Amino acid sequence: MPDSSTATHRFSETSSDVPAPPPDPEGGRRLTVLIAVPMLESGAADLNALALTTCLARHGHRPIVVSQGGRLVPQIRAAGGEVVEMEVASRNPYRMFGCMKRLSRLIAERNCDVVHALGRAPGWSAYFAARAQRRPFVTTWFKGFREQNYLKRLYNSVMVRGARVIATSEDLAELIRDRYPAARNRIATLPIAFDAAAFNPDHVTAERIARIRHAFGAGPETRVILAPGRMVRRKGHALIVKAAALLKAAGITDFLIAFTGEDQGHTHFTAELWDLVLATDTTDVIRFAGLSDDLPAALAVAAVAVFASTQSEGTPRTILAAQAMGVPVVASDLAAGSGMMLAPPAFGDDRMTGLRFPSGDIEAMAAALTRLLQLSPAERRAIGARGRAWVSDLRDSATVAEQTLRLYMELASARTP
Repeated sequence: MPDSSTATHRFSETSSDVPAPPPDPEGGRRLTVLIAVPMLESGAADLNALALTTCLARHGHRPIVVSQGGRLVPQIRAAGGEVVEMEVASRNPYRMFGCMKRLSRLIAERNCDVVHALGRAPGWSAYFAARAQRRPFVTTWFKGFREQNYLKRLYNSVMVRGARVIATSEDLAELIRDRYPAARNRIATLPIAFDAAAFNPDHVTAERIARIRHAFGAGPETRVILAPGRMVRRKGHALIVKAAALLKAAGITDFLIAFTGEDQGHTHFTAELWDLVLATDTTDVIRFAGLSDDLPAALAVAAVAVFASTQSEGTPRTILAAQAMGVPVVASDLAAGSGMMLAPPAFGDDRMTGLRFPSGDIEAMAAALTRLLQLSPAERRAIGARGRAWVSDLRDSATVAEQTLRLYMELASARTP
């Protein structure tokens, strides 16, 4: 972690990397939007920062992304964004106070019109910096946060302190309204833009599929159950391991489950998970594959994708990606809200794109996986085809971009100089 003196001047040191001014925007007013996100790796907030950057730059506006860095930095810059590295992922009060001061100065120097936080830790620094500079503050919820005590609720409350509170699904919007009634009139439901064209099974070559199967240690006939998601407790990996043990006990063969997430420093949990694999005698069917650099190909080898989150996830892109790739989905009711997939009993078997189970119910997860694995390949392909057709019509990137820009413009225009 960089020392405070280096971090204090980080944004001035990177000023030489500031991209050239974008083309004149439609409507004549160019907005400068500061986007604060903890990291730029592979999470929902990280990818949304990239999507917002792309949207703003394409429409002639100026995005500035403040983050602790990560693998998406080159893509942010290539999309036309300025990247400012800062310790905004830290929850240390001293470091957060330092980030607040640096953000306040950055907002003033870049003359930012709107400040948009995509997480709680950067949210606090960005909130006080925006207040100091009298700039509109916006937040986006990608999932429901646990509120097990007063301090946790206070920490989470920064996410409803904005002039607008964006929920990425109606389920999340309802959760926010229930927890924070005072924020009811400031909530805007804007779905995450999803480009289904980037996940097209017809574009994945046999060579890419063979490479992934080899990496997983899967034979040509082995049915792969893909379990994407970071290696953190709330993603339910331990439940998936226990479900795998139930599948084996029921005589299900020729399958393996591939965990394709990174632990991002959560090595203690990964070690716990490995101990569970040993204890349940599932070493032959569980693979710790690490983060895949080719998600479309990883999904292309999957017979089923499973999501076992024990915490409300909002709008996970990977569930949409799985369906876009024609993969049937098994998801907990907290991993996939009502607008994420078509599942019984709300939809009949002839329309379903996957199966949902109560979060934490290992037997129900195992039963859903068993049901899909026992279908013929043709039957699974039919479910996958419905999923791809449904997701392709679900999210219109241009419409979501237009709504987001309209929200920014509305807030910037209403700001008192």
